[in-house]
Amino acid sequence: MPRYMLIVEYDGTPFSGWQLQADRRSVQQAVEKAIGRFAGHAVRIHCAGRTDAGVHATHQVVHVDLDREWRPDTVRDATNAHLKPEPVAVLSAALVPDSFSARFSAIKRHYLYRILNRRAPPGLEIDRVWHVPWALDAGVMNDAARTLIGRHDFTTFRAADCQANSPVRTLDRLDVERVGDEIRIHASARSFLHHQVRSMVGTLAKAGAGRWSIEDVGEALEAKDRKRCGPMAPSAGLYLVGVDYGSADRRLHHLGDGHVEAHAERDDSESERSRNTERHLRGEPLQTQDDDRKGKAE
Repeated sequence: MPRYMLIVEYDGTPFSGWQLQADRRSVQQAVEKAIGRFAGHAVRIHCAGRTDAGVHATHQVVHVDLDREWRPDTVRDATNAHLKPEPVAVLSAALVPDSFSARFSAIKRHYLYRILNRRAPPGLEIDRVWHVPWALDAGVMNDAARTLIGRHDFTTFRAADCQANSPVRTLDRLDVERVGDEIRIHASARSFLHHQVRSMVGTLAKAGAGRWSIEDVGEALEAKDRKRCGPMAPSAGLYLVGVDYGSADRRLHHLGDGHVEAHAERDDSESERSRNTERHLRGEPLQTQDDDRKGKAE
């Protein structure tokens, strides 16, 4: 059975989360139903990260096995046709080896959290940002974030019902920046605990508001006690924006024919992902590697 990798984006607002649920609307259910309609048989899809209710994605990765081989662009376009009017879209599809797993082959996951930090509430970004009307110091938040980077026991920032075997995780990146009225928190790790990103964001917001010191954030981490965590940030501001695959120095890239091949990681891959996230937030089309090569050729 041919296996396909899909890149999926969605607005998580109307869904109870990614994971299939018997009596609730989920992203997984919407995508499986759409693929099944065009493929003519029931399918089960597997994703890189199961997002919670209200969490969005600009770059969720999925793999699915089909009974027959289809052109990758047909898989993408036919699935999108059957997804309407759900706020879900397949951005690309590619044939991958049977050994590829959207979840277990991933070596890093990237999240973005958006805080609208102004007095006026959002008009156009309702359910897509966390509105914080009081002043936040992004510089202080960034300094506090430094205390959380590295390999730690993140029990303080772990949901009470988290099913992970261990609370120990290695946080590779936690950066905070201000862009106009918006504060953006970028988090990257091989894997995260349930509610870890939102719990860290809520804690950093307390530091940014001057209610906690940077030392307080470090002490909360060291306490390994969920009760020492700041308030959990709402799901509306959280986005899954990227997933990396391959060994430590290799990443999967799309080829023009819809197949996937491993290439040496490019130095500008991180910045390109960031640029595509910026384009998405402005409502502009994403730039692909093929587009980039075409532009350079022209």
